[in-house]
Amino acid sequence: MAETTLQLGIVTGYLLVALGVGLLAYRLTDRTAEDYYLASRTFGTVVLLFTTFATLLSAFTFFGGPNLAYSAGPEWILVMGLMDGILFAILWYVLGYKQWLVGRKNGYVTLGEMLGDRFGSTWLRGAVAAISIFWLFPYVMLQQKGAGQAIVGLTDGAVPFWVGAGGITLFMILYVAIAGMRGVAWTDTLQGLFMLGIVWVAIGWVLSAAGGATAATDAVAASNPEFLRLGGGVYSPQWMLSTAISIAFGVTMFPQINQRFFVARSKRVLKRTLSLWPVLVVLLFVPAFMLGTWAAGLGVEVPEGGNVVPAVLEAYTAPWFTAVVVAGAMAAMMSSSDSMLLSGASYLTRDLYRPLTGRADAVDDALGGEATVARIGVVIFASLSFVASLYAPGTLVQIGDTAFSGFAQLALPVLVALYWDGTTKWGISAGIGGSQLFYLLSTFEVLRYLSELLLGRPVVALPADYFGWTPAIAGMLLGLALTLAVSRWTTNSAGEDPSVYAVTGAEAD
Repeated sequence: MAETTLQLGIVTGYLLVALGVGLLAYRLTDRTAEDYYLASRTFGTVVLLFTTFATLLSAFTFFGGPNLAYSAGPEWILVMGLMDGILFAILWYVLGYKQWLVGRKNGYVTLGEMLGDRFGSTWLRGAVAAISIFWLFPYVMLQQKGAGQAIVGLTDGAVPFWVGAGGITLFMILYVAIAGMRGVAWTDTLQGLFMLGIVWVAIGWVLSAAGGATAATDAVAASNPEFLRLGGGVYSPQWMLSTAISIAFGVTMFPQINQRFFVARSKRVLKRTLSLWPVLVVLLFVPAFMLGTWAAGLGVEVPEGGNVVPAVLEAYTAPWFTAVVVAGAMAAMMSSSDSMLLSGASYLTRDLYRPLTGRADAVDDALGGEATVARIGVVIFASLSFVASLYAPGTLVQIGDTAFSGFAQLALPVLVALYWDGTTKWGISAGIGGSQLFYLLSTFEVLRYLSELLLGRPVVALPADYFGWTPAIAGMLLGLALTLAVSRWTTNSAGEDPSVYAVTGAEAD
């Protein structure tokens, strides 16, 4: 009992420190939307790097990925390394830099604003916001599910799942209501440094107790030799590449990541940050996932429904240290979730509430009356995702992959629009709408259900893969083809203005 109290005290203390940082940021936040949602575009290299880093990390990093490495080997590291270390850095340069230039020139806060203004389309603006909020739902749910599992594992079931998931939900709501982007970014920086430091201490402690890296790897070779061979049969090359590509493109369209493309103080800050990104990712993902792999060789038992990281720490380190690492995992979940809810609030108010209520010229007072709509939206959204987390089937990896791939369907039409003046409103609308419809039908098997309902047997369904490539990749290519083809066959409508995206790097100096 005393041990559980100590562990919960460490986690609670960490949450209170984060809350204190948020309160300090609140005192320094101006009553403008640009300051509340984007911290007035003033981030330097360290804050931009760590807020993006911590925002992208989640329950998947500390629990889902290591769990997969524990059950199927460390090949997953290659997927994550390719995704975040290389592909995302390239996309950050190609897509993020152009978006930063356009956003800086025109003062955009959301992706929907950027597209709606260029194509003169309120419908497109609202559709992008609605799609983004829809795919945010499973990812927020993933964080709540991870928090619930973390508390159950830490306390050996003394604290139930719903208390852990509910507690992180209440904390997220409170934090987003007061902190704004400045507070989120400051705590992200604190949490990112904490996570990075603690995972290396954890791996050093476990390996020291287990006889070193060579002994731990030899144990894996003896118990699971297939883990140390590439192409061990669990993953096909097409699946690994599909996952890496869809997740990397999906990350660029995550509202909480995409808005960080707007916040750099200068071109130098932006380019320095993206060049440091791969190093930071490797420094975290490799040790986190190797913990899961080595745990398999060391014979660590993971309780049903539990996670391997707490299990291996309990076996080889002190109980208080397990609590510190779980606090780090909770930090990962919070740093993702608060950013998601803050970005979701900006999409809700600026791209849905304003157009639907005819308040297009509303005063940019993010802490005034419009903020009430945002806060109500955050409470409803977080509460619904909490309830869903109590009943959601599937693993953390499955839930995360579904959301990533949904966002990935937006990326190629947006990329085409940023770089090709010939893109028309109908072209990008067809690209976004077509790929989203295709991915939804593939993911949720609506056609199979309707077939069973109307015909009595499942004769109509989309393929589960396309020569080994996932439906997410097929949907992305469909969106690209529709954007290009329909744009070629249509002309600009009234209100479209390609010059909106006419920027050069020289303008940023």
